[in-house]
Amino acid sequence: MTLATTLDRIAQLQALADPQAAARTAAAQRAAAAGATQAATTTAATATPTGFATALRTASSTGATTPMIEAARSQQGVTEQPPGSNDAPQIAAYRQATEGAPGPGPWCAYFVSWAARQAGTPLGDRGQGFGSVDAMWSWAQGAGRGVPNGPGISPQVGDVIVLDQHTGIVTGVRPDGTVETIEGNTSDRVDVRTHPAGEAIGYVRMT
Repeated sequence: MTLATTLDRIAQLQALADPQAAARTAAAQRAAAAGATQAATTTAATATPTGFATALRTASSTGATTPMIEAARSQQGVTEQPPGSNDAPQIAAYRQATEGAPGPGPWCAYFVSWAARQAGTPLGDRGQGFGSVDAMWSWAQGAGRGVPNGPGISPQVGDVIVLDQHTGIVTGVRPDGTVETIEGNTSDRVDVRTHPAGEAIGYVRMT
């Protein structure tokens, strides 16, 4: 009698002595198989391809925000009344964030000054704000907060972007370097815009 035959015979005798033994053995085998299947399913579900993980990180980074950005976004859609007037009740409130509360005029710097003040980080040595992009950029450079644009320069979310006679707030940077912003006095309204990486003169660092 071979060893295999002997073991089969012993199993038959055990089954006769304990009729439930075979059922218990089969149940145990099914449970073990189910556990292996669940483990394989969990591993497959949680495995993340490298490219997808990178996409998730990119989406997360573009979702970053600051109190200044949130203040600006709360104003999206504010328009001049009447169009082309550089004025409206809410635009007048932006001017109040600038020392001397000047009258109607180009208001992109007023808007940035207002958003900065709302966030508790007013612009200027005395928190006076700026009605002029040039004056704001001059102050930022003197205060060590101006970052001139150039090769290898990428803004941070929350920076103030300084363009030729225009300004806004950086809300994101795309993989190709395109800068996403929210701005005042863009087509007579508060709205989102994008700018090529090389278009900015520089950036005012807010943090």
